[in-house]
Amino acid sequence: MNLFAALINLNHPQHYFHWSFFTISVANLIIIVTMIVIFGLALLLPFPKAKQVYPASDYDHPENDEVVDKSLLTNRLRNFLLKILPPKKLIPDRQPAYVASWIYVFGVATLAAFGMVILSGLVLAIGGVNWWHQSPLGHFVNSVHLWGVELFMAFLVIHMWGKFWMAAWRGKRALTWMTGVIAFAVSVLECFTGYLSQQNFDSQWISTNGKDAINATGLGSFFNLMNFGQMITWHIVLIPLALVLIIGLHIILVRVRGVSHPIQKAPNRAAKKILKQADASDWKGPTKKYDIIKEGLIATIIVAVLILGLATTLSSPDEPPVTIASWAKLAPADFMATTASELAGTSESANYGPPYNHGHHNVQKIGINWQMLGGIRQPINSAQTFVLQPLTKTSIGNTKLTAALAKYKGASRQTQLVWANNYLIAVKHVKFVNGEPILPKINDGPVPVLVGNELDLARSGAIDADLLAQAPFYGTNYTKPLLFIEDGNYFSSIAQANHLTGTQWGVMNETGSFPGQPWLWLYTLWYQVPSFSTSVNVDVIAIYLTGAATLLLLMVPFIPGIRNIPEIVPIHKIIWRQWRKGTKKN
Repeated sequence: MNLFAALINLNHPQHYFHWSFFTISVANLIIIVTMIVIFGLALLLPFPKAKQVYPASDYDHPENDEVVDKSLLTNRLRNFLLKILPPKKLIPDRQPAYVASWIYVFGVATLAAFGMVILSGLVLAIGGVNWWHQSPLGHFVNSVHLWGVELFMAFLVIHMWGKFWMAAWRGKRALTWMTGVIAFAVSVLECFTGYLSQQNFDSQWISTNGKDAINATGLGSFFNLMNFGQMITWHIVLIPLALVLIIGLHIILVRVRGVSHPIQKAPNRAAKKILKQADASDWKGPTKKYDIIKEGLIATIIVAVLILGLATTLSSPDEPPVTIASWAKLAPADFMATTASELAGTSESANYGPPYNHGHHNVQKIGINWQMLGGIRQPINSAQTFVLQPLTKTSIGNTKLTAALAKYKGASRQTQLVWANNYLIAVKHVKFVNGEPILPKINDGPVPVLVGNELDLARSGAIDADLLAQAPFYGTNYTKPLLFIEDGNYFSSIAQANHLTGTQWGVMNETGSFPGQPWLWLYTLWYQVPSFSTSVNVDVIAIYLTGAATLLLLMVPFIPGIRNIPEIVPIHKIIWRQWRKGTKKN
């Protein structure tokens, strides 16, 4: 791409064509002339096979259909679709008589909740990212969205439980099961990015903690949880598109193969073979009337009433986010100590490692070092990024700060470290008089002036603005301010109080008494295992084991022993008990 750009470089001053009062650039004129030429060619060039026509009657007679349309891909596709998915399967009015359990309802309930989630999400998107924080109506719509998500995930999990105990992969339905599992995995990712997009405290905490696992895989360079703009794009555009396609495919497979037949035990190998063939065929037994449209409408109404009721009575959480300004005002001593640690190079972000810098403190590896392979894509020098650059930008007219910066920058790195480390000792004994910090005397050079001015800037909101302004375009990348905030203790103390830390199964939780993300229990589980929780590679361990468990769930139809569990544990007898009672009477 760069080679072609070098061959034809359009990044030079434009040339313009002037005629009377009309002015147009040469580039635009070339485009218009090209369009006129293409239009002229379309008018004049003969169209291929224009004379190859058939009498109107030929299309209406079946005996002529093959003659006219045999070579057409359109015809082949239409015939194939009609063969595997005739209208009666696509929109059925009958279903097997054994479909007589509430377990079957959760499939359509999941779709109804999904519809409510999409609808409320569209309204939120139209209102804008800050609408729900500022408007009572917006907050209500967000509440509808939250409870829609909770019901959607709950119904989806219950639906999967039911299908597992039905051994629903039997009868060449493995792909149906697998698309369902994929839909669940994609739904988890969709919900996760939704929580990241809230722009409140919970989303801040999830993003700063989740980044460690994503960075450990090497994907943090490309999938940045602290970049709100990127996450909301994934949440409202890319992942929903994939989810709709996967759910659509899953539904089509259900219609093609039908619902799995009741589990029956075969006395011998021959009988087992016959049952296997019957499971793969269309149901030949008794059926009952089935109004799929009516069922869908009823499910949608009931689910909508549930969601609206929960949204009205329980609302949704909106714990304000932590800003550098609020941190500096409410915990100034912690802010000052953190600022000094950035100068000393002892903070977490200063020694983090890829994708931010060459540190090794947070680099995790089991086998391949994915994090190092990902490279440094978001370079951050903590001392420069969080302290020296913002101070330098505001030092004009401030002679004391200008002199302190000159003295600090002119000193050797060893001297800078002595000053910063001495200040870290002194700041433990800081006292505030009328909001101004008073520290004991110590050899800390210009560091007190630097940190004092940093505190003033932070309290004014200037540091927040500066760190966001360093990110181009919309300024939705909160990586720098969040890394700075995370280096302090104030941020984690709020999370601890809200039961959100790793030792508290925090990734599953939400602020207040609201439900969070219970479907992430499997991922959170690994952080509670003693031998894992103390490992420096705990995030990689959690990613690998969660991935392995998901792959295991996906491949259940092909794993002997696991796929036979539903036949051994007779929960299926409860699901199909009414059907079994009816068949015994007959």
